[in-house]
Amino acid sequence: MMKFSIALALLGLSLSVYAPAQNKTWTGVKTNAVYDATTTVNLGLEVGLSQRWSLDLSGNYNGWDPINGSRWKHWMVQPELRFWACDRFAGHFVAMHAIGGQYNFGGIKNDIRIGKADLSLLTDSRFQGWAGGIGFAYGYAWVLGRHLNIEAEIGAGYIYTRYDRFRCVGCGKKIMSDVPFHYVGPTKVALNLVYYF
Repeated sequence: MMKFSIALALLGLSLSVYAPAQNKTWTGVKTNAVYDATTTVNLGLEVGLSQRWSLDLSGNYNGWDPINGSRWKHWMVQPELRFWACDRFAGHFVAMHAIGGQYNFGGIKNDIRIGKADLSLLTDSRFQGWAGGIGFAYGYAWVLGRHLNIEAEIGAGYIYTRYDRFRCVGCGKKIMSDVPFHYVGPTKVALNLVYYF
């Protein structure tokens, strides 16, 4: 999917010209190739509020287990208010977003630590809980044509979560219950393909 997205971007760049009519656009739909790569179904809707402001709302869902026996189930919503440097839907933007959702992760072999978050515990355990938070992001949108954009975005922030920890991926033996956790770090990574109406 990533190779397809890159090929589509290069094709669009080679065939397109700058489309000022896009500034008259008020609504766009999008998909995030980063989430697509993890088999997470996702859809975003962005609405122009004024010449330099827009509101983006994305939703993500993954309700199935990978073939290797691990768990990667979750749903998440992420509303975001964006301020564009020049005109909305083109060029640089900064944003503030909120995050909310539920998860059921486990059996994911890794050795990753992000601050106090020890993700290596996901190798032999399963974590199930909910999360909410806020973050700030920076992004850039490339105009490919009158109705098509590619945008890249990265963000960081704070997430508060409460979870139950289970002894193994497939069992129901709970070893920790209703544990609070505070996370500070990356909260958003996106490579969106956007179609504007």
